[in-house]
Amino acid sequence: MQSRTQAPWLVTLLSLLFLAAFASALPLTLAQEKSNRMLRHVVLFKFKETSSKEDVQKVVDAFRSLKKSIPEVAAFEYGTDNSPEGLANGFTHCFLVTFKSEKDRDAYLPHPKHKEFVEVLKPHLDKVQVIDYWAQD
Repeated sequence: MQSRTQAPWLVTLLSLLFLAAFASALPLTLAQEKSNRMLRHVVLFKFKETSSKEDVQKVVDAFRSLKKSIPEVAAFEYGTDNSPEGLANGFTHCFLVTFKSEKDRDAYLPHPKHKEFVEVLKPHLDKVQVIDYWAQD
């Protein structure tokens, strides 16, 4: 008779141990998931009408050089608008700078090479739009 009364306690104990093991693994899984995501820094430029193609290319080249100059930049790509929707509002160039962490992004923004780039950009910039986000599937 005693084994029958102990059985529910044993089942309860084993269930609690299982739940505790699962719960302790869950935060690790979520942390690993975030560590695999990348922080995207999207920058759109509308250049002044007075800026020549050569001026714009100097800006593009200066922006591209940041990947080699700033180690926190994990990846860099860019392109020009070719959307048939006509919703660009004059923004012609899109740049995507990728970071592994907010700390890396926060080191990039005040970096001397980034500040040098901004000085190249300023005389030609009409408008800028920036958005940062954590990439998700």
